[in-house]
Formats: sequence, C-alpha cells, structure tokens
Amino acid sequence: MGKKPPYEFNIAWENLLEDDGFIEVFLSSVLQEYIVQQRWYGGKSSKLKYIELPEHFRIQQHGEVYYGLILEINFEEAFYQHYFLPIAFVSDEKFAKKDRILPLKLNGVDGFIIDALNLEAFRKLVFERLVTAEPNDTTKVRYHKSVHFHDTVFESSRYMGMEQSNTSIIINDKFVIKFFRRIYADKNPDYEMSLFLSEKKEYQNTPAYMGSLSIIDSDNANITIALMQSLVPNQGDAWEFMSKEIDEIFECLDRKKIRFLELPKVALFTRLGIQDVPPEIIDWAGLSIFLRLQKLAERTAEMHIALGSEFEDTAFTPEHFNGDYEVWLKNRLLYQFQNRLNTVENNIHKLEGLSETLAKEFLERKNEIRKRFLSFDWTKLKGERLRVHGDYHLGQVLVKNDDFYLLDFEGEPESTIRDRKVKQPPLKDVAGIFRSFHYAVYAAIFNNQNKYPYALEELFQAGETLYAYFIGVFLHSYVELIQQNNINIGYTQERVYLLEYCMLEKAVYELGYEMNSRPTWAVIPLRGILGILNKN
Repeated sequence: MGKKPPYEFNIAWENLLEDDGFIEVFLSSVLQEYIVQQRWYGGKSSKLKYIELPEHFRIQQHGEVYYGLILEINFEEAFYQHYFLPIAFVSDEKFAKKDRILPLKLNGVDGFIIDALNLEAFRKLVFERLVTAEPNDTTKVRYHKSVHFHDTVFESSRYMGMEQSNTSIIINDKFVIKFFRRIYADKNPDYEMSLFLSEKKEYQNTPAYMGSLSIIDSDNANITIALMQSLVPNQGDAWEFMSKEIDEIFECLDRKKIRFLELPKVALFTRLGIQDVPPEIIDWAGLSIFLRLQKLAERTAEMHIALGSEFEDTAFTPEHFNGDYEVWLKNRLLYQFQNRLNTVENNIHKLEGLSETLAKEFLERKNEIRKRFLSFDWTKLKGERLRVHGDYHLGQVLVKNDDFYLLDFEGEPESTIRDRKVKQPPLKDVAGIFRSFHYAVYAAIFNNQNKYPYALEELFQAGETLYAYFIGVFLHSYVELIQQNNINIGYTQERVYLLEYCMLEKAVYELGYEMNSRPTWAVIPLRGILGILNKN
C-alpha cells in the first residue's frame, strides 16, 4: 500500500471517491477492523479476507453531499456478503468519537470519515429527499414516497434502539426510517410486503408504508437501501407481553393451589373456542390471555387474507403446490437438518441432564426426522401457497392497547433473498408463532424458576398443558376467519400435517442457534421436535 497514516489528500470531499489512492486506504485493515465491531455485521463467525467497493453513489441535496457505499465483504471460506455504509467527513473533534472509521486531512482540513447515520444533517437530508420525491423517478438513486405521505417539516431524529441487523432512525416521533445494512441485489422483502399490504390492500395492522430509498446498480438490479414507515405508538412487543402474562399464570399455580397434574389435557392442534376451554384452565390462566390470543389470531389471518387475495401482481398471486416447490423444500431442509445434526454431535458435551437425554434421543431418531422431511408429497395437498411473513414470532408483533401490529417482513435471516420470496403455505407463519408460544412458556420457567415452588419437570408439564390450550384457541379463530374469506389452507388433516411439518422445520432451525449460543436452552427446541414425533 502506497500511503501511510496520517492520510492526506489534496482533493475536495465531493470528489474523494474518484481517487484510487483514497479507495485503497479506505478499504484497508482500518475499515476491516471497524466493520467487524458493528452490531449489524453478520459475518462474525467467518474470517474476513478483503473488502471491495463494487458500487458507490451520492446522497445529496442543495450542494450537501454524502456517499452511500455498497461494500463487498469477501471471506476466507470463499463466499461474500454485501453491506450498505453511508459515509460523511466531519472536522469537529467532539464528534462521533466511537464511530470514527478513518482520520484524514482533506485540502488541509483535519477530520474523520464516519458513518453518516450518526449525523442529524444526513438523516434530515434523506427525510427531505423522501418528502419531495417525484413519482416515476428514473435516476440511479431513487426516492419514493407513499400517496398517503404529505409534506412534513423535519423537526428531530433519534436512534430507535438496540437493533441487530439494521439501523432505524425515528423522525419527528412519527416516522421510522430503517436503513438496511446487509443488502441484496434485489428489492428487500420488507419493502415489498410493506408497500403491498399498506398501499394496495390497506391492511391496517402493520406500520403504514411512507417511502423508500433504492439504487439501481451497474447490473440494473434494484437494491432497497431504506424503508420509511409510520411509527406505531406501543407498549412493547408481544414477546415481553406474553412473558409477563405467562409468569403471572405460573405464579397462580401456588397462589390458587392449582392441582396442575390433574388439569384436563387437550391434544395438540385441537381447535377450541373460548367456550371449549375447561373452567379449570380459565380459573388458572384467566380469560384475558385467551381473548388476546384470539385477537392475535385474527390479525394474523387478516394478513394472510390480504396476501392471498391478489390476482394481478404475480409476485403476490396465490399458487398451488407443485413438484418444483417440493424439490426446493426438501433440498433446503435436508441441508439444514444435516447442519444441525453436525452441530449437536459436535457440541453434545456442553449439555447435561434433560437436555443431554433429549439430544441423544434426537440423534437416535435422526432417520425418522429425515423421513418426515422427505414425506412431503405435493400431490396430496389441496391448499395454496402465498407470500408469507417468513419469520413470524412474538418479537415481530407490537402490542398497542388491546391490539397487535405485525412488522419486519424481511424473512428468515439464514435464507437467501430468493428463498425468502418463495410462496409458502400460510400455516408456516402460524407454525412460527406456535413455536414462539412454546419458547415464551419455557423462557418464563427458565427465567423465574426460583420463584415457583415446584420441580422443573412439574413446571414443564404444566407449561405443555398451557401451550396446547394457547394453540387450540389461536387455531380456532385463525381457521374460522381464513375460511370465511376463502383462503384455501386445506382440510383438517392437511392443516395438521403442514403445521407439524413446519413446526418440526422451525424447531430444527432453532436447535442450531441454541446449541451455539445457550446450550441450556436447547431443551426447548428438542422438546418441540420430540413432541411432534411422539404425537402420532
């Protein structure tokens, strides 16, 4: 490398990205060290080899210029990922001490390259460009605004909080601009779904689409950089809500002297109206939680009704199952299953007690699980596939008073962008929320077990009973509304088959995360897997 610090360039900031010497310096180990420390960087488990800059573009207005960079991170393992990084040059010593990427001198002025999202001026510029966006923009950098978004003056901005994979900025306490960090050479599903649900279908229970920023790259691909939506005032997400509710339900075991081992049980996937829930269960858990589950089921069904009622836009028209889908599904699941098997085999020494026992049973029954995945036969399925949420769980749902709002339609983080857009049975989302209920029950036990005067296994038994009623009440409301609106999810036998299949897939997916991150919680997906295998 030619230059050494301190880096100095006799060039204006507006022309800096045309200077090969700067590019060489910028993409060096300095940027590599910065990138790997960012919360949004998804390559932490791989070894970074080098960084390239395939695309850059200006984000500008009235002579004020920032650069948007598309960084290609190449790994030793012979794959790459793309990330979006907007940059600014600041000369104020007091600014962005934690987020300085590179010190340098431009035309005699000392300063730093920083992530532009730290600057109020940059956030204001992006917001104002969205406010004034013209329809049918054909430039390389495209700003788009909703027909429902009217001229608004910028007042203030702040970070939304502790996000992992993206960076969200709250504007005027009314709007959220989500900047996608990991990006793909295609429209982001979150952008597509938000635009479709709120603009075309007027689905009310998702943050309203307000605008977007995208670029057309040198290969003519449309890449979503940012999505602006309305800010939904809320009391937190449904995971927090359910965790608190379930904790209170477990506290009632002792307070109400519930003889929970004698409570009436219900088979998994039995549809239950509120009137079908035994009085002993209502006495223990309370009526309110079941009413809230009914509401969440209705909002979920309404999302699928909106997604399943499109007959013009081919990206959203319902499709039947077919051989191509079956091949895609099996290839994907068998690859994932083998990956999880390897993870369990290599890490089983980290487990003890019940987790270890269940993990051994999981390994002993691997052929049975593989057969379950291979049993998928599209010719026997009569239902339809739709665009779905794809990563639906309690953390993707906001609680607002007595209602729920669904958000974050990006899809499963491990999946490719193409896989996230494949039409799936809507019951895949239902299976995702059911697995999330299971997690919420077990998380309450793990996080509060010292509060409850019962053995762990007794709490697990009580939790499994509660979980089956949660599922039953949700399923009844969901199926009733779906059928009233002629969305075809198959008859009872097909529905149960798909739910079991998708829940098995989800639990196997979860197992990898738990084995790597918190082995003591591996008991949750393992119980989910074996619960489905033992059901029949």
